Amino acid sequence: MNRFDRITALLVQLQAKRVVRGPELAARYGVSLRTIYRDLRTLEEAGVPLCGEAGVGYSLAEGYRLPPVMFTRDEATALLMAEQLVAQLTDPHTAQLSRGAMDKLRAVLRRADRDYVEELAPRIAVLPPRHRRAPAQPPASNTHQLLLAAIARRQVVALDYRAGYAGTASQRDVEPIGVYFGQYWHLVAYCRLRREFRDFRLDRIAALHLRDEEFAPRPDTLHTYWQEQARRRQTHAVVVRFAPAALPHVHENKHHFGWTHEQAAPDGYAEMTFLTANLEYFARWLLLFAGLVRVASPPALQERVGELAREAQRFFCEQAPGC
Repeated sequence: MNRFDRITALLVQLQAKRVVRGPELAARYGVSLRTIYRDLRTLEEAGVPLCGEAGVGYSLAEGYRLPPVMFTRDEATALLMAEQLVAQLTDPHTAQLSRGAMDKLRAVLRRADRDYVEELAPRIAVLPPRHRRAPAQPPASNTHQLLLAAIARRQVVALDYRAGYAGTASQRDVEPIGVYFGQYWHLVAYCRLRREFRDFRLDRIAALHLRDEEFAPRPDTLHTYWQEQARRRQTHAVVVRFAPAALPHVHENKHHFGWTHEQAAPDGYAEMTFLTANLEYFARWLLLFAGLVRVASPPALQERVGELAREAQRFFCEQAPGC
């Protein structure tokens, strides 16, 4: 990135966030901290009113805004794909908001880029997951937006929840900390009924409304919740390497198997660490990725996966004489 583009990008960051910090910007753009400070001085000299100092952070003076920065063609295409994902994987209200945002984006595109996006739009499709069953009752059309608002404002949420496959009804007051998507959308929240953090599937929420009550700030995040769940189940630390082809399916379910973190391995695989209480259960899950997974540790898991693979081979040979 040349210096002009970097300074423009810095201005975008200043408008997008309340406070930006030099070390974070240096890491983002791959330059030294000294270079970032020099670029910020250039913005000040150009008349941009910055507040802050080195070591603390920088922000724009309240009320200062510039007209929208022009989107590149690739950025517009990425947002077009996001619009399709939102339309299929969230609620109708969120999908409508996404379409409105895309209309605003199209309005500021150059004509050639706008024509490019319009040409691509009907050629991108996201299909709903086939395995999903319909919820017992249609959820509210703005479920996602209500929950996100409650998370941001720390509002207590009253849920009419249908737990488990039996759909047992219960009413819960919860303090939400985050949402995530695996095979389904989930809400993680402190449940006042159970007096602990719980994981709620959004398709099992029959109704919800936000109470006027604001709950006290919590340090908990989705990541700390998953770590705590893994710690409770912990008896074995497992290190596994997955091939790139396996990752889409692994990411769908890794949190249910005690995932804690991951890093890139030198051979192009993704090395993931799990904390699991049941090596047998974990080994059978790994069989789904035969040929695309390598067990680094522990040795007991390596042995069990090998045994299960040999048992499967014997079974198929018995079913197919001459194997």
